[in-house]
Amino acid sequence: MSPYGFSSGDPQADRRFAFAGALAASGEMGPAIEVLTSALDLAPDWAAGWYQLGDWHAAAGQNEAAGAAWRRVLALDASDALGAGARIDLLGGQPVSESLPPAFVETLFDQFAPRFDEALTARLGYRAPQLILEALDRAGFERAARAMDLGCGTGLMGEVLRGRCGWLGGVDLSAGMLARAEGKGLYDQLAKADINTLEIDGAGYDLIVAADVFTYVGALERVIAWCAGSLTPRGRLAFAVEAGEAGVALRDSRRFAHGRGYLAELLAAAGLEGVSLTDCVLRQDRGADIEGFIIVCCAPEAGRDREGDGALAAII
Repeated sequence: MSPYGFSSGDPQADRRFAFAGALAASGEMGPAIEVLTSALDLAPDWAAGWYQLGDWHAAAGQNEAAGAAWRRVLALDASDALGAGARIDLLGGQPVSESLPPAFVETLFDQFAPRFDEALTARLGYRAPQLILEALDRAGFERAARAMDLGCGTGLMGEVLRGRCGWLGGVDLSAGMLARAEGKGLYDQLAKADINTLEIDGAGYDLIVAADVFTYVGALERVIAWCAGSLTPRGRLAFAVEAGEAGVALRDSRRFAHGRGYLAELLAAAGLEGVSLTDCVLRQDRGADIEGFIIVCCAPEAGRDREGDGALAAII
């Protein structure tokens, strides 16, 4: 994420930042770093400026300096709205974060909301909602009395699902995205929440979908536990993830990829059945295909114990 547009609060520092940006755009990274450093002398508590300094140090191959700048960001903003922690993880080559900071995800999508639909569908060829619905159809899905769209964003999943649901709810962390979704009139209920902190309330859903949110969650144990505990008997869970080699891996894009084995073990531990995993291309990124998995599974029949109940209780 770029901190361009974030003012330091000091006009002189902002002018130096603008000049540094022009230098960086022309490939003069050394002078750009020097000018931005001088701007930070004027505004030493400007987290966005330190974040950009780290970005330019990294581009120049100065990893130690980049890490120092991003650690300064974390010292100034413990919520990590700019995602500096993920950059530090990636810099070390051994990511340790299991998820991205909620403040970063919220800030990212609040900024992205006004152009989200056009960017994903027109420029990036985003197809996850359509692919999920196709996978549900192959699994025999016809209609849900109650459905929940996790990470609903602007409602792209809701657009393809609305006609197949009696009641449709949506949850997202970004107020900006929720405002766009509300404007489409697709959802019966929208809520601003972190899907990793949802509590099982007994409402019960025949269908839970997650089109483009698990890539920002990372470790899925808690949210899958919520899904398993919130599905009605034989209710379906359908979601998309970026395809990884194994486990959970944070990519340079600051999105997570998930491996087949990790997903299979997790869903089995949650007591979910009938798992189907379909290889697909979710969208484009810089002209390259982003390969993913579409997963559909279901809760067991009523009256039958879930093998994963003990594991779920430990997670929840």
